[in-house]
Formats: sequence, C-alpha cells, structure tokens
Amino acid sequence: MSYTIDMKNVIEQWSVFEANFDGPEQGNPFIDVILSAEFRSGTKSATVNGFYDGDGVYRIRFMPDSPGEWTFCTNSNVKSLNEKSGGFICVSPSAGIHGPVRVKNQFHFKYSDGKPYFPVGTTCYAWIHQTEELQERTLQTLSGSPFNKIRMCVFPKHYDYNHNEPSRYPYDGSLKAGFNFQRFNPSFFRHLEQRILGLQKLGVECDLILFHPYDRWGFSAMGSQNDDLYLQYIVSRLSSFRNIWWSLANEYDIMERTISGHSGTPSKVPGDWDRFAQIIQKNDPYHHLISIHNCMRMFDHKKSWVTHCSIQRMDVYKTSENTDEWRREFGKPVVIDECSYEGNINHGWGNITGQEMTRRYWEGMLRGGYVGHGETYVHPQEILWWSHGGELYGTSPSRIAFLKKIIEDAPAEINPISKSQDGIDMNWDVTVGTVGEDFFLYYFGFNQPSFRTFRMPEGKGYHIDIIDTWDMSIIPLSGVFSNQFRIDLPAKQYIAIRMTAIR
Repeated sequence: MSYTIDMKNVIEQWSVFEANFDGPEQGNPFIDVILSAEFRSGTKSATVNGFYDGDGVYRIRFMPDSPGEWTFCTNSNVKSLNEKSGGFICVSPSAGIHGPVRVKNQFHFKYSDGKPYFPVGTTCYAWIHQTEELQERTLQTLSGSPFNKIRMCVFPKHYDYNHNEPSRYPYDGSLKAGFNFQRFNPSFFRHLEQRILGLQKLGVECDLILFHPYDRWGFSAMGSQNDDLYLQYIVSRLSSFRNIWWSLANEYDIMERTISGHSGTPSKVPGDWDRFAQIIQKNDPYHHLISIHNCMRMFDHKKSWVTHCSIQRMDVYKTSENTDEWRREFGKPVVIDECSYEGNINHGWGNITGQEMTRRYWEGMLRGGYVGHGETYVHPQEILWWSHGGELYGTSPSRIAFLKKIIEDAPAEINPISKSQDGIDMNWDVTVGTVGEDFFLYYFGFNQPSFRTFRMPEGKGYHIDIIDTWDMSIIPLSGVFSNQFRIDLPAKQYIAIRMTAIR
C-alpha cells in the first residue's frame, strides 16, 4: 500500500483531521455500511470508526496526539470505501491548545500537555435546543464567565420551566409520527458539533450527557439495540474533539425506575451502564474522561471504567462537606456537578443564595474536590440558565472567578489537610486545604471568629493574607509568621486565610 501525504494538509496536534468519501445512499447506510481507518505515524497506530453524514457522504475523523507525518488506510465492507489511503502533516499546537483533559495525581486533572486543569463547571442542560439567538447569547455569556466546563444534554429535555419543542431532532421523524431510531438526522449532529466547537474556542470542556429521563419523545427508551447504535454513532462522530467528556446519564437512578415520568417502568437496567461504557471505550481511541451522574442513589464510582466521580447533592444542606469522604471511598477525582442551584424557583434544589453557592464552592475545593455551578432564577419568559442558557443574573459567578484565581495561583493542586499536627489536633473546627507545608487555605464559612491562634510546622515562615471571599478582597499582613501565633480577624462570615511559605 502506497500513501500520499498532502504537504498542504497541515493539522495542529490535538486538532481534527477529516477525510471525506462518497459512498452508497441506498438502504440504511447507518447500519449497512461499516467503515474504519487505521492511522500510523512511526511506531504509533490508532484505529477509528467512520460515520455516515447523509447525502452519500462518509467521514473519518482523527485527532493526532503527536507531531509528524501521519498516514491512513480505510477498511470497509463497501468496495468504493475500502483501502482508501492518504496522509497529513501534524505540527505542534498553537497557544491555547493543550489536548484532552486527563486525571492527575489520582484526585485532580491536567491537560495532555501537562498544564493543570481545575474544573470550574456550570450546567445548561438544553441550551442547544433553544433559538439560535439564545444559543449565541449563551456562548457570549460563557466567554465572560469563569466557567471552563459545561454539562449539557444531547437529547432535548422536558421538565418544569422547559416545555419548548426543539427545532431539530436527532432522528428522522416527528413527535406526532414517531421517530425511526435506526436513521439518524445528520443535520442535528452537525449542529451539535458546531456548538461543541464553539465551546472549544472558548476553552470550555463539554461534559456531554448521553441519556437522561426527562423525555416525551421516546429517546430515553429506544431499546438496547438502538441505544448501542446511537452510542457507536455519536462516539464515532465526536471522539476526535479534544474538549469532550462522556457522561453516561443525568440522574441514572431515575432511569432505572421510570420512563417518561411514569413510575415503575424502567427505561434502563443496572447492567446497561457497564455495556454503554464498554461501547464508548471500544469506539473512543482517545480515552476521554467518562462518568455518570446520580439523583438519590450514589453510583459505584469504583468501577474501572469510571475516571472521576460525577455527583449530585445527597442531602438538603450538606453537600461539599462530603468531599473528603468520597475521595477516601472512591479513590478518584470528586466533581460535585450539582450542589444545588443559585436561584429562587419553587424547588429546594433551585433556590439557594449566591452566598451559599459560593460557600459550597470553597468547601469542596479546599477539601480536594471540584464543584459545579447552576442558576435557576425566575424569568418572565422562563429562560433559566440551568436549562436554556442565555444570561447569568446571580451573584456567585464573580465570586467563583475570584476563587478560581486563588486556586490557580496555588503552587500545586490543593488537598485536604491531615487534621493532626504533632499529635495535637489544631484544625478540627475549620476547613483547610494544603499543598504540603508550603501553602495553606483556611476557610471559616458560616463562622465569624474575631481572632485565631495557629501553630505551623517548625522551621517554616509564612506570608499571610486575609481573604473576604464575598467582598472579594485580599488584605496582606505585614511581617513573617512562624511556629505559634495569633491573627486578628474581622468577625464576619465567609473569611479565609492564605498562608504561603517563604522560599
């Protein structure tokens, strides 16, 4: 087999190379045609699936993970698509391209190039199913926000405050006539791709929710064969996008007991999730992050295919305070994707204050985890960020941005402190995050001390800042502090102390 490398075909590392081919339209190409390609560069090789994109067009996408010359050859059960070959040049990435996110040091994250990644997420479940104008407004809002990850659904959502009909569907058919779950609507997926790439340009990771129970179209109950076909198709289309995370389900446990809101009829059974994960892993050569989200029943995140915990609050009030426990139990990064939403709607999960949202962020981050934002303020047109996107009206995003900068400025990832120092427990009554003995963040939350006594590691001197996490102010104290000392505090809530060792 001879390969021709087009010297004009230059792709940046971790960007997408796409090869397009003309093929058969008759029958059902989504099922009848098998297409894949093997990509090679030196001793490296990877096999990726192609997919049918309608109108007789077949596409193969590939995300190169290293610079150099890459070649490919196709394999298909259709003669006109078989043994097609070619190649391209991969060059080093430009600034801002860091590759897919990976797990780092068991509990944290980094990009593929080693740059630290601290997920500061938000949720807009059905934003791609709104008007084009509203979708553009969502991207504009994200561009000025602190959020670098967004949870969003593939399928449209039917729930309180979200009853609109989407402008496009993922399958041929209609709500009235029904849908053919074995014939995809390529225009829907092209639109989805456009929005994911729009997020990518903003540096926002797309945590893509593949299934959810809030459904009146039948997408939550297509049957096992169609579920598997859908997963293979969407992973084949999207896995080459570097900012993809796979979320098997939003509130998986509801899907195990209800279908379209009718109690007692499951649309999924427990074994489905392991099968779905295997399909994704088989068809995703890039090994993107993968997890699953709960409602009331915690998922077993110890399963080998789960890369990180995706968790909804498990108590009316206590949420981020569980981060330490979940780290110990599952031994993986803890992402509390739903800690409740800042807002004022009727549901208890959607009416916490901006102060409480900010507090939960601080608690989770200092305990070595990561917390997700959401907003559900009553709106005259029922345009709520949590589902529709649009604009943010709450008071927490600017405070989350303030915290994000503090976390990014730390010398490394923050982990929860060991509560005992020299056999004497000095920190049992306060949340503390540390980077070894070189960096400490104390967070007093609801409490309002007027002073605090500290005993720090022997032989270390520290610069100290008093941080008002709500007013977003940082007051440095003069001098160097060491051993045991007292600090006067403003006797108000939501105060933090940062101690940085002198090098």
